[in-house]
Amino acid sequence: MVRNMTEGDPLKLILPFMVPLLIGNVFQQLYNIADIIIVGRTIGVNALAAVGATAPLFMMLVVLTMGLSNGFTVVTGQRYGAGDLDGVRRSVAMSTMLSLFFVLLLMLVATFALDPALAAMNVPEELFADAKSYVLIISHGIIAMMGYNLLAGILRSLGDSKTPLYFLIISTIVNIFLALLFITRFGWGVPGSAVALVIAQGFSALLCIVYIAKRFPLLRLRKQDWRLDWDFAWEHLRMGLPMAVQFSVLGLGMIFIQAVCNKFGPTTIAAFTSAMRIEQLALQPMISFGLSMAVFSAQNFGAHRFDRIREGVKKCSLLALCFSLFAAIIMYFFGREMISIFISEANEQVLAQAQQYLHLSVPFYFFLSQIFIYRNAVQGMGIAMIPMFSGIVELILRTSAAVYLTEYFGYSGICYASPIASGSVHRCSCSPATIISSGCWKILMSGISVPKTKKKTPEIKNSRFSGSFFVRFNCFCGGFR
Repeated sequence: MVRNMTEGDPLKLILPFMVPLLIGNVFQQLYNIADIIIVGRTIGVNALAAVGATAPLFMMLVVLTMGLSNGFTVVTGQRYGAGDLDGVRRSVAMSTMLSLFFVLLLMLVATFALDPALAAMNVPEELFADAKSYVLIISHGIIAMMGYNLLAGILRSLGDSKTPLYFLIISTIVNIFLALLFITRFGWGVPGSAVALVIAQGFSALLCIVYIAKRFPLLRLRKQDWRLDWDFAWEHLRMGLPMAVQFSVLGLGMIFIQAVCNKFGPTTIAAFTSAMRIEQLALQPMISFGLSMAVFSAQNFGAHRFDRIREGVKKCSLLALCFSLFAAIIMYFFGREMISIFISEANEQVLAQAQQYLHLSVPFYFFLSQIFIYRNAVQGMGIAMIPMFSGIVELILRTSAAVYLTEYFGYSGICYASPIASGSVHRCSCSPATIISSGCWKILMSGISVPKTKKKTPEIKNSRFSGSFFVRFNCFCGGFR
């Protein structure tokens, strides 16, 4: 079913939309976590370290496909919010064409750049073969990953966050079953885990295709919808590329940190990998609030309901704060018990190093929660440069901190890198919006008035509200009254 977010209490709309999204994000994390648990407990610490040593490369592929698909479907959500159903179909077709192009590009890059990337990441020689096979199989099956993320993003842009969840749960179960089958029965080792992951993702994409074909007449594309319109393509790329860059710089930061971590050997790699997976689970509520705000913001921006965007941001920020405090408490006091799930035998060094990372990072969850809210809200309005800029700043800070601090503090320097980046980027991403909302930009906007009634237009790109960065940002921060 589709959900119109331009009418009603924002919180009552966002929460029901966010909960399935949260569960879905948790299950998406379980894809990789299940692989790590199965590999770590059935093969050993070195196999766990092999998967962990390349985890940032895997995450890079994930965030690139998510960034592109989420960016493309922002346009779909804006068209739906504006009541432009022909534009929705054209957006779906254009997103599909662009996604196929980037899939081929990523496959080529991964094929030819994998060996140099693993060497640059200081992957230990004893882990190199398993690490290479794992990433190579996943990169060759990236069309399955992109397919699911795009189709799920299209459904979410229309307000349906439950259906992608159901399919994700099914595919996660399939992934676990196949991973156990390929590793324990067929003896395929680490490559078997990657094959299971690709098959499960492809299955979830197939379920989305069948569901959309049967239940969404709105999305039954016609021949004219596939017409290549370069202006319309650029409208999608203008959102997709900055969001992909924003996501990828975070992934690139993790690649640099992993490269530093790999110098410490398999035990430290296993500890860092386990801690990162636990932390990713803890952050899913804040990430889900951010993704929900992107859809809410896109639909209301398309309908010119700017007051609702501001109200939604305020309420989501408060709820995300509560979730971040709760997650920090759980991670601080029960993180060690969670980490022990990843290894079959108690390894005190693995447990101690993983716990150290969690204890140093949890106080900064609040900053991350606000970054997720603000970034996604402005992206939903079509403002892509500010989130991308903050992502680049985060990359520079995280990488510099990891490289510099490990020279003096060893492994502890890696643990300090993410908190330093998160706290600093929070000032970069959120505080300027607070300053502007105090009224500084009202002078620039004094000659613009906006009707208080809901207004729908068939073509957002022709609207006087869409072309100006100042108008988009000011309506988010409080310039429109």
